[in-house]
Amino acid sequence: MKHDSDGRFFRDISLDDLSPSSVSPPPGMKRSVTARRLALVGCFRPRQCGIATFTADTYDHLRAARADLAIDIYAMRSRTDPDMGSEVALAIDEQAPTDYRAAAEAINASGAQVVWLQHEFGIFGGAAGEMIFELVDRIAAPLIVTLHTVLAEPNADQRRVMDRLVARASKLVVMSDYGRETLRDVYGASADQIVHIEHGTPDRSFVDIAPLRETLGIADRPVISTFGLIGPGKGLEAAIRALPAIVAQYPDILYRIVGATHPNLVASEGEAYRESLERLAESLGVADNIAWENRFLDTEELLDQIELCDIYLAPYPNLQQITSGTLAYAVALGRAVVSTPFVHARELLADDVGILLPGTDSEAIAEAVLLLLAIPDERRAFQRRAYARGRRTAWKVIARACATLVDRVALPEFAAGTRRMPTIEGAWALCDDVGMLQHSIHLVPDRRHGYCIDDNARALMLVHLLPARAQELAQSRALSFASFLQHGWNPDRGVFRNFMGYDRRWLEDEGSEDSNGRTLWALGHAAAHAASPAMRDWAADLFDLAAPMAERFKSPRAIAFALLGAAARLAHEPANARAWTIVERGGAFLCALWKSTRRPGWDWFEAGLSYDNARLAEALIRAGQRLRSLPLEEAGLAALDWLAGFQTAPEGHFRPVGSDSFNRPQESLPFDQQPLEAWATIDACATAYDATRGKVWRARAETAYAWFLGRNDRGIALADPKSGRCLDGLTPRGINRNSGAESVLAYQIASRTMATIFWRDAVPETPARTLTASVPALAG
Repeated sequence: MKHDSDGRFFRDISLDDLSPSSVSPPPGMKRSVTARRLALVGCFRPRQCGIATFTADTYDHLRAARADLAIDIYAMRSRTDPDMGSEVALAIDEQAPTDYRAAAEAINASGAQVVWLQHEFGIFGGAAGEMIFELVDRIAAPLIVTLHTVLAEPNADQRRVMDRLVARASKLVVMSDYGRETLRDVYGASADQIVHIEHGTPDRSFVDIAPLRETLGIADRPVISTFGLIGPGKGLEAAIRALPAIVAQYPDILYRIVGATHPNLVASEGEAYRESLERLAESLGVADNIAWENRFLDTEELLDQIELCDIYLAPYPNLQQITSGTLAYAVALGRAVVSTPFVHARELLADDVGILLPGTDSEAIAEAVLLLLAIPDERRAFQRRAYARGRRTAWKVIARACATLVDRVALPEFAAGTRRMPTIEGAWALCDDVGMLQHSIHLVPDRRHGYCIDDNARALMLVHLLPARAQELAQSRALSFASFLQHGWNPDRGVFRNFMGYDRRWLEDEGSEDSNGRTLWALGHAAAHAASPAMRDWAADLFDLAAPMAERFKSPRAIAFALLGAAARLAHEPANARAWTIVERGGAFLCALWKSTRRPGWDWFEAGLSYDNARLAEALIRAGQRLRSLPLEEAGLAALDWLAGFQTAPEGHFRPVGSDSFNRPQESLPFDQQPLEAWATIDACATAYDATRGKVWRARAETAYAWFLGRNDRGIALADPKSGRCLDGLTPRGINRNSGAESVLAYQIASRTMATIFWRDAVPETPARTLTASVPALAG
């Protein structure tokens, strides 16, 4: 599998590096926009917390702003939360990994084009909320993450979670410039990955004296208020200690502390913290000046409560806090604000929108409050500036910004593809007189990683898939690739070597089984398809020399590769005993493996999927054809039918198993997606089409080929016919910009298969063969 040399992921990267004309959809493909579907993940009503309120507000206002936007709610739930309402598509128990995986499966099945996650460390299970990756790693749609906390000094677990989110997310939304800077400077997020969207606020008319004052019997009393869930992080001790100085000048002052004790605090210690604050007020003689509203308020009632105060007080001691919903509400409602200089307050209250304290000092709190009470005109000036500032964060403004971001991130839709063949120069650009280099950095061959027999075997196959005249013109290339394979043979071990350094020294005495099987495949292919009789004879002789090693293979892929090579070898010499032995052994092995491993819903040879998966089914079909065994052939067709369906997204495009899935039994993670899998699927479908003439195989091959050209989970073309190159993979954030040999050859050979098998004047198609006659029933 090929990856970026420095291990990074990249987002929204066009094919500028390949061809200046490639930033638009590929030739023959049209971009269109249809109704969107958004999966919104976070806490949600009726849960009583700030994230739940924020998610619900986002949901409500996005729906109002965009009637064409379908929004599905995936709501976090603790074991003490009430049942979720009908608005929720699926509830996720925060401590249940299976719930996160079920949510990811539901999101993928829904056809969501964007997933928007509200992230806070404390609302997900596991260390620093790491359980959220049970969901995030499995979703195929682009991910937006709103970060409600961005820590400049995270602990090890928090850092690990944040790094993973940065690597996965197409866009990171923050509500402050500080959050943007921290993401860039501390976590290495790219500038164009970060979006600043402020906390949404209500758009109410300004109210000077709220009617609720009369209802509560506090019409003429000066009122200070602090809002939100109660806990040690609110700084209420400092506010209460400031009251004696204020009461001395304004004996009727009322400090309203509005909000329930945080549920987590109640669960651990009951109301002990609130009671400690009450005792503090009693000891200072200000208990009668405090009104406790010990309950969680819905948004409308909360706004009514904020409107009745003269001064909103935010005494928060955590100066790194980047978001405060109640502070944003107070500003939007035109309240005079006094706040400690935490991050969100510094930005929101800039330009004299409110009073920023030097710290959490009680004397400073008292001084600021007394100033505003003593000079009403000054207080009203702050109110006017605050209300004006709040128009910029009105929910209708924020909802439009959110909808625009969804449109930017959502996948474009593409129509019919192109049948333009790639220029062969894209492959030759990675070659020198030794053979084909393995890797590249962007488009530049990377000499540090040298060569491998895998890629030179594939390159030899490419040459022999060219039309006969083109093969003759490419003879010098073919000779280099053939010479590499010949030099790789280790007669002492009876196997091929694989890796060679740029200094032309072999780095091992024996390559992997898979690389040896692939080399046998290329030799059998050359024996059947080379234009030159001399090349066919050379390939046949080396195949026969190396063939005995296939008897020792245990890897299913090595066995499949060798079988494909042996089937091709028999086309050159139908009576070749060594090739017959490989086909017979390989067919029996693969069929037995399929029968023993398949399970209901998992009709495959192995417990999990990895790379080159379709080759197993292709080899079994070839074995059935060569051995004239209908059971083998139909077993291969059944397995391929299951795999093709499994690797088709609900929207109909090809979604190959990602490399993140390797060694994960009976599941498929979507990234990183590799060109190798699209090529293998196309070849296997071509083999199935050759066996059955079923239209379904043509359609599936076309779907897999369209993956190269942008009909994929990121709507980005990896391949460019003009340059003949292909990028190394599809990642959560876009594409891997490198263009190594494996990827280029996968695109080149897949194109040749499409042209040879599907893009010609074929004989009329016959109905697909029924796959039930000789296929054993699934075990219960």
